[in-house]
Amino acid sequence: MKRQITIQTEPIDEPALLAARAMSPGMGAAVYFLGVVREMEAGSPIRALEYESFQRMAEHQFNLLFEELEKRWPIESIRVVHRLGVVKVNEPSLWVEVVAPHRGEAFASCQWLIDRMKEVVPIWKKPR
Repeated sequence: MKRQITIQTEPIDEPALLAARAMSPGMGAAVYFLGVVREMEAGSPIRALEYESFQRMAEHQFNLLFEELEKRWPIESIRVVHRLGVVKVNEPSLWVEVVAPHRGEAFASCQWLIDRMKEVVPIWKKPR
């Protein structure tokens, strides 16, 4: 399984990520998720979220999740981009792409990864 983890302060360039997608002829699904900062956090209005991370540990945890994901589903590739620093309302903070033979595997593995990521990857957010 091909893996790509990018943790960056620069804005997420969705068109460039889509243009860089690579799939073998046997793959039938590419699912991606774009997480965008919304105007409310814990019931209070915000202007932005500030993301911080222990980057080496975050990358390590992502790789552990990728290993588990690979055991559960026949995934060809996974790409994750997460922003750090201040991310304003309506700006993307997370982009995840999964390429798999079928849509069910792609959707299920993408959702599983996002759910688990929020539990174990050391990326923290605070409202601004």
